Order: sequence, then C-alpha cells, then structure tokens
Amino acid sequence: MVINLGMRQRLSLVGVMAGLLLIAGCSDRAAETPPPSTETTAPPTAPAIATDPNRMALFGDLHVHTGLSFDAYIFGTRSTPDSAYEYAKGQPLAHPSGFSMQLKAPLDFQAVTDHDLYMGVIRAMDDPATKVGQHPLGKELQAATTAQDRLALFQKIIPFLRGNNPDAKVFYDETIMRDAWKEVMDAAERHNRPGKFTTFIGYEYTASGPERENLHRNVFFRGTAPELPFSVLTSTNPEDLWDWMDAQRGQGIEALAIPHNSNGSNGMMFDNKQTDGSPLSLAYAEQRMRNEPLVEVTQVKGTSETHPLLSPNDEWADFELMEVRIATAIPSKATGSYAREALRNGLVLQETEGFNPFKFGMVAASDTHVGAGSFDEHNYWSKVGFVDGTAELRGSVPLKEPGPEGNAYVAGNSFETWAASGLAGVWAESNTRDAIYDAFRRKETFATTGPRMRVRLFAGYGLDQVVSGDVAALYAKGVPQGSDLLPVEGQAPVFHASAMRDSASAPLQRLQIVKGWVADGQGHEQVIDVACADGLTPDPKTHRCPDNGATVDIANCAFSNDKGAAELNTIWKDPSFDPSQHAFYYVRVLENPTCRWSTWDAVRAGVAPRDSLKQTVQERAWTSPIWFSPAS
Repeated sequence: MVINLGMRQRLSLVGVMAGLLLIAGCSDRAAETPPPSTETTAPPTAPAIATDPNRMALFGDLHVHTGLSFDAYIFGTRSTPDSAYEYAKGQPLAHPSGFSMQLKAPLDFQAVTDHDLYMGVIRAMDDPATKVGQHPLGKELQAATTAQDRLALFQKIIPFLRGNNPDAKVFYDETIMRDAWKEVMDAAERHNRPGKFTTFIGYEYTASGPERENLHRNVFFRGTAPELPFSVLTSTNPEDLWDWMDAQRGQGIEALAIPHNSNGSNGMMFDNKQTDGSPLSLAYAEQRMRNEPLVEVTQVKGTSETHPLLSPNDEWADFELMEVRIATAIPSKATGSYAREALRNGLVLQETEGFNPFKFGMVAASDTHVGAGSFDEHNYWSKVGFVDGTAELRGSVPLKEPGPEGNAYVAGNSFETWAASGLAGVWAESNTRDAIYDAFRRKETFATTGPRMRVRLFAGYGLDQVVSGDVAALYAKGVPQGSDLLPVEGQAPVFHASAMRDSASAPLQRLQIVKGWVADGQGHEQVIDVACADGLTPDPKTHRCPDNGATVDIANCAFSNDKGAAELNTIWKDPSFDPSQHAFYYVRVLENPTCRWSTWDAVRAGVAPRDSLKQTVQERAWTSPIWFSPAS
C-alpha cells in the first residue's frame, strides 16, 4: 500500500544579543555628577538555541585528519584542528598543493579525529632541533620535496607505526603526544557553539589485523575526555579498546566508537568469531553494541553498505567499491566486510543464539587528511594532499608523458577508486553536544554520499492514519530509524519513509526499502522500490520503478533537472511480512545520475573520461534500520 505525503519543514529560531555602550568622560563640575546607581545591570543573555521537539536534520563530518596525523603530515598537510573547524564553519582552507578548499555551506557539527599512534610526532620530526627530527627518517622527511618522495617515506615509516620494528620506540615521545592531544581537546572546546556549531573531542584508533586488515575505529567523547587516548601502541585488539571505554565510562567519561572502512577489513570487521578466535557470545554482543552503536558505511575510501557478491539481486550494489586493504594492493574479501551482510548475520545470531552483535546504525564521513572534507563530485580534491591533489595524480586523466612502464595513467595506488563522500546526518532536538550525542546513541542517524538529503523512516501500527506531515504523531504512534519495533498480535507494521533532495544537487529518482529477514536459519534480503519520481509507480512483480528518463551529458556534465523529485514520501506495508520472522528495514534513496568526479576531471582537462572508470554515479543516502523481533 502506498500513499504520498508531504514533508514537514523544520523551523529555526534566531537569537538576539544586546550590547552595552560605556562612555567615560571627565568634567570640572564634579558637583553636577550624579551619584552611583544602586541598581544592578543584568548580564547579557546568551543567544537562544533553536530547538525542535520533532527533531531537525543536522549534517556533519566525524572523520577529519589534520597535520597532527602521521600520514597527513607526510603528505604535506599543515592544517590544524583550529583551521579544520574554521573550514567546517564555512571558511576557506589552503590545500597542500596551493589551491583553496571551501564548503558550499557550513556544516552543523564536526570532530577532528587524528590518529592515536604518534599523534603530533611526525610533525615534530620535521624540526631538526627535536630528538625525533635527528632520526634518519626525520632527515628524509625534512628533505622530501616530491609526491614520490613522500609516498616512499610513508612506506618506510609504516613498519615503525605498526610497532613491529625493533626501533619503533624511538618515535614514542609522550610529551609530544600529550601536547598534540591537548591541542585537539582545546580546539574542540574553543569552536563549540551550542545552537550554532557543535564539536566533539575525538581520535582515530588505528588498529590493523596481522595481514593489514583494516580494523580502524573513530572514538568520540560526549563531553570531557581522558588525558591520553587508548592507542594501538597499547593493544591492536578492538575488544581491549571496548574494555578501556567501559572503564572510562565507569569514571564518568562517556564515549562511543564508530568502525570505518569495513570494506578493507578482509572479513575481520564483522567476523563470526572474536578477535582471539573464540565463539561470539552474549557478553561480546552486549559490549560491542554498548561501545559501537554505529558504523561508517561510506567515505572517500569506498562504500561499505554491500557488494555484488553479497547482494546479487541489488542493481545498485556496485557503488564506489574499493576492494583492497587500506594502503595496499592486497585484495579484501567481501564476506565479513560489508554492513548489510552483517545486519543479516546479526538477525541469524539473534534467532539461533539469542544475541546480536551487529545491531548498528549508519553514518558516513570524509576521512579527509587535509583538514577539509571533499564531498562534491564537481569540486573534488581526494584526501592525501600532495599525493593526489591533481587529476593526473589521482588517475582520472592521462599523464603528460607515459610512465616508466608505458602506463598512460598513474599506477601503483587506488586513488581512482576513491569517492567524493560522505556526511553523517542526525535527527536531533537541537544543535548541541548532548542532543547530537543522544541521537548517535539511539541510532537516529543517516548516511549520505555527500549531498545533504534528509531521509527518515518510521514504523508502527496505524501510521497510515496519521495526518500528512504530523511528525509528532509519527513519534507518538511509531518508532524512528535506529529503533526496535515490538510486535502487536494480529497487526502488521506500517512504514513511513520520506526523503527531501539537496537543492544544490540532483533531484531524487527513487526511494527504496532494504529488508533483511531470517527463514530456515538463513539470512535473506530484498530491495523494494516504494516510491518513484515523476508520477511513476513500482512494477508489482519486479518492485522496481520504471526508468524516469533522466540523462547526463558527459561532454559538459549537465544533468536532467526536469526529471526527478524534490521529495519522495510514502506509507508502505510489507506484503510478505511474517510475524514469526526476525527482520530489519532501512531506507535507501537514490538521486538521478550525475557525473562522477573523475568525469568532471576529464571534462576540465579536455580529454575523454578514463574507460575503466564509471562515468556517472547515483548519489544516495541510507537510514539506520528498524528491527522487528517476533513475540517470544
């Protein structure tokens, strides 16, 4: 059943500040000077904070590196936490290659998340007056001038950073690291403006498996943070990180972690066993979900929602895939590396074992290493400074002269597989730390590939009776994304799904529900188009919207603005709902096709797009799931 609805617009309040003018003067007629007033002057009031009990959509970046990160500094980044926050608030920032980076509109929130290991130490190595600057690799850093120099240096430093070099301790300088961490914390406090711009103190826990499997997490604190972050120099086992987070929570320091780039984990991020090889357990599931309620499903190094090998019936599964382990050319297997499969496996574990360690919500981020996220296909600078700051270096246009082995394009990296992505979205009562953090905790979040689409999902019983746009009634009668829907005997749930386009991006093409369920002890999935643009309706057999005729002119990247929708809204009932089955549902919304960043590079260079790269993309957004469990 499908009924089109309108979308409620959020209201914003404007705070007004009063000023006090003091005029000092002198006169020889002292007798005429009035006596001092005995009345007290009220202090100026703080600006009013816009609040919405029905929650507003806020957008931010939760994965930003500055020159305090070892790799960012090697690749020429000199931005600081302060300059990264200024960029997020709309100010321009210089790229290491010299051009200016600027957002199309300010963000609502951000976290600077520099790497835990040797935070600030590589920056110190660039100073010959420091002890670490006297190391041979410090000398090499000080002399590095080209992208090739810096890539070579990066590969030499990797073994030290992984701690498997007998000289690794030479880089350990706790004084430098404490100072860098204080710089991160102080900047977050300076730039936090409740109601206007929110910051979170955070860092990246940069763990890897024994064969360079990516196990990285970003860790965020609700308010205060410890004197030093938990580092992979202490342990590379994420379960030890969770123990530390639990201990911090016991001391009043609240935190959560968000895994990223599961696509490069070679199956370890969502493994069916614990890190030490022991079976998963209820205690493991509870601890993981207590500390990791969210997963980053898309960023510059690829999208981790799903893969064609895992979702063969999903025509849109082949989206911005990076199928190698981070900073390598080693393949990363799909099984255990993608979010949708993990959500399915979590349902199976819930049914067969009574626990679910993969009951996570969805967010996105940039993972920029230049202090400035690159979210737009037409204004893309990748992420690693000198190394990929031009179209030639990132492999989207031919080299001016063939490479040493006759290569027409730059070889030896995977920059051409990277994406202009992404942003985290939350539905929160206000733009404050507490309200946004609470949204993280209840998983009322969504992820976009860069455009600021607002996407929302409710489920409940009787939602088809809610008046159009009555969000308060949807909350009263149902549950939002990230929630559990309890069964009601004799009733099937009703879903209310909605999306609003980013006016600076392409119109919306289709709104989809992704369903996962368990039958006969196995996880299953289905992608269902539930709302189509341009007055079209889904085919009842294929559950697909007809092609709406939207096109892209590859010669100049012009796209159809007369096709597609500004909003897609629907009420939907699952025709195959079975109250005895565990299930999850989440929304995915797709824009009309537009040029990929690599095509934009080719258009600007006046060359044909590279044959091996997709010329267009369909930008998208995902909500966190809603989970249904049968009555026990």
